[in-house]
Amino acid sequence: MSADTMRSVVQDGFGGPEVLRIQQVPRPVPLPTEVLVRVHAAGINPVDWKTRSGSGMAGLLGGPPFTLGWDVSGVVEEVGFGVTTLKAGDEVYGMPWFPRAANAYAEYVTAPARQFALKPTTLDHVHAAAVPLAALTAWQAVVDTAHLHAGQRVLVTAAAGGVGHFAVQFARHLGAHVIATASTARHPWLRELGADETIDYTSTRFEDVGVEVDVVIDLVGDAHDRTSTRSLKVLRPGGLLVAIPAGVSPGLAQAAEAAGMRVTPFLVEPDGAALTTIADLIDAGHVAVEVEETFPLEQAGAAHARGEAGRTRGKLVLTVAN
Repeated sequence: MSADTMRSVVQDGFGGPEVLRIQQVPRPVPLPTEVLVRVHAAGINPVDWKTRSGSGMAGLLGGPPFTLGWDVSGVVEEVGFGVTTLKAGDEVYGMPWFPRAANAYAEYVTAPARQFALKPTTLDHVHAAAVPLAALTAWQAVVDTAHLHAGQRVLVTAAAGGVGHFAVQFARHLGAHVIATASTARHPWLRELGADETIDYTSTRFEDVGVEVDVVIDLVGDAHDRTSTRSLKVLRPGGLLVAIPAGVSPGLAQAAEAAGMRVTPFLVEPDGAALTTIADLIDAGHVAVEVEETFPLEQAGAAHARGEAGRTRGKLVLTVAN
């Protein structure tokens, strides 16, 4: 291996986890305003395995070959012309380029400097890599989209997952009353994170227990038991449904309008400034980060298989030896 190449997880076709393989590829070079980051860890998200199989962001990335991954934690190796916010040696984390290809399952990535932020000082790279996409999704949904504030009531579905466990904590930090759906085994942990009420979705339908909320952060979607449509039944008049995994179908939009509710699709964006705020919350002890399991870069396929099996508490992360 030369200084001009690096290891990267590449897929040459769509399919199952077996299509992911390690390959030597050219090491990227930062353009003006970009930084080169030596990756120490890369987070894994559902959008990764969806894209690998041909859905997710596959339509935007085009056909293989390509490299997956958007969550990065590492060290700045080199800065391009014009970069003033970061310097070589800085420990950073970010979700660069999304939904364009960021190629995070690799030893190095390049991206605009302002799509990164200094990583939380209290986290190692593994835990920092678990933050960006999930935490930014939760932050932008709860803060920027729903404008949640103290005294409001919010329902978070799939609250024990990557995005969910951040959404619970951000909502609680803002002073909202948080209701979380998850299997019973996750309830004590979610209450530690700040959930005021917990509902076991495997035995109880949330609309049957008298839940009434101002905002629903739906991380499940209508493809699974019509969760988005059912969410309209628990919203107060004028309440907001943020439909994250599958967007808003014409039928869902019509149902919301007929019921006097608001509904919006959502897709996360790179946001270095928000990551700085999130890092401050983590370092202050207001937000915890959950990593269930790590895998070496060479076992990206096994990591995808674990994620697709479901029931993950928090995040899965790839570690990069370099």
